[in-house]
Amino acid sequence: STTEKPVVLNNITDAETFISGAEVAVIGFFQESESPEASRFRLAAGRIPEVPFGLSTSAAVLSHYGVAANIVRLFRRVDNDQRDLDVNSKDVDADKITHFIRMNELRMVTEYNPVTAIGVMQSSLRFNLLLIADKMSPKHPERMRRYRAAAELFKGKILFILVDSNLKSNERLVSFFKLKKSQLPALAIFYTPDEEQDVLTLDEVSVERVQDFCNRFLQ
Repeated sequence: STTEKPVVLNNITDAETFISGAEVAVIGFFQESESPEASRFRLAAGRIPEVPFGLSTSAAVLSHYGVAANIVRLFRRVDNDQRDLDVNSKDVDADKITHFIRMNELRMVTEYNPVTAIGVMQSSLRFNLLLIADKMSPKHPERMRRYRAAAELFKGKILFILVDSNLKSNERLVSFFKLKKSQLPALAIFYTPDEEQDVLTLDEVSVERVQDFCNRFLQ
């Protein structure tokens, strides 16, 4: 590809612009760009084309972000949080780096699966909103567009999640909210500290309906 991956970040401005330009961004902070740790990082970067990867060996950049060398940090916009992985050990290979990113790459709308479930549980956001719907439905793209627009309104407050009702691995989640397939699509909101929840079955997802449902629950 023409764009080099990871992007080399030589100064603080480059790094800040790089982070602010994505829902999820990953930067590897290294002492030397040709070290074994950096090579493993590059290998992982090649496996996850949809996530932007940056690499910096600048002392000013490392100091600005308060990191030591050989740290991979994931920055995410949804809860304004970051996650670190120490890659100094030989045990931390490209597979481990890839898994770390897949687990923590929460987005404005995160698709639920066994890997992202871990990141969802570790998020600092206590309110989770689930859209439980059939991804194969012809209505899905438009539904997602509206759901994503609603997610922007609750950034930093509620974690928006998509649960594909077709997946066998999601059946337990659907039954947890006492929903049947015939009642889908549905919205389910959940407050993690005390497991308080509410459910709304709906034919159409609109920004207004999602907003109203969330505001009622938050109040």
